[in-house]
Parts: sequence; structure tokens; C-alpha cells
Amino acid sequence: MTVPNQTSVAEVFLQESIRAFQSMKKLGDKSFAQTDEAFFGQPLDPESNSLVVLIKHMHGNMRSRWTDFLTSDGEKPDRERDGEFEGDQASKAALLALWEEGWKILFDTLHSLTEEDVLREVTIRGEKHTVIQAIQRQVSHYGYHVGQIVFLCKHWSSQDWQTLSIARGQSKAFKP
Repeated sequence: MTVPNQTSVAEVFLQESIRAFQSMKKLGDKSFAQTDEAFFGQPLDPESNSLVVLIKHMHGNMRSRWTDFLTSDGEKPDRERDGEFEGDQASKAALLALWEEGWKILFDTLHSLTEEDVLREVTIRGEKHTVIQAIQRQVSHYGYHVGQIVFLCKHWSSQDWQTLSIARGQSKAFKP
């Protein structure tokens, strides 16, 4: 067995990060497809985020973090983060356009990174991070919000929900 060198480990890290983000996006895409537009602006309670808010927040974060990723602070001065949490109404099509735009910025940036970039430093809100740390920070953050999105979409779709993983009672079919 050969031990991969640091360069190949960096490439594996970048590819696995892209795969993780693709998986998250796919979960969101499949969830939105099952959810009626009427529910996008509805939170579960006054302290909860709606799908509108979650999409706006993720879009704002993605645009801010991934634009000029290696050369500018990940918290852009023109970002209106507080406004992302206002539940104004927008059409499902407009929201999904924001969703797609945010992911495009993220994926374009990740695909542009080289193996040599992974240990470079970037700044987020004035705090230094390696590229590895910055990517992991966003994997965690987006995974958290995609989980909220799936939960809300499943709630609003109720008995019409089509599972995104192994259906209840079907686990034995997937055992080796």
C-alpha cells in the first residue's frame, strides 16, 4: 500500500468537499421539488426560520464567503445579513434562482482551488483560517441549514413526502 503524498491528500480533500456540498444541494433540490410554493414563507413558529429566510441567508452567506475567496474577507461589506432573516415574500422561482446562484458561486470557487491553496490563509470577519478550516466551517454551516430545509419541506409535504434516503422499514434491504 502506498501512502498518498500531501499534494494528493489536498486534492482528495477538495474533491470530497465538493462531493459533500453537492450532496447537500441535492437534498435541498429534492426537498424544494416536493414543497408547494404556499409554504415557502411559513415558519413553524415566530422564532423559527421559513424556507424564504433559509434560502436568503444561505445565498447571502455563499455570495459573501465564496466571492473573491482567496483575496478578500469572507464577510463582504455590502452584505446585509440581518435582512436575510426578514421573511418577505418572493416567488418559489425567484428563491430557487437565489439558491442556484449561491451554489454556483461556491462550486466555481471550489473548482478553481488548487492543491497548493488548501493551506493558504483566508479571512472571515477579520479572523484568519486556512482554506481547509474555512471550507469545513461552511460544510458545517450549510449542513445545519440544509437539515432545517429538509425538515420544513417534509413537515409541509406531510404524507405526500417522498423520502430522500432509506424509507422506514426498508433498512434490511441495504445490509450486505
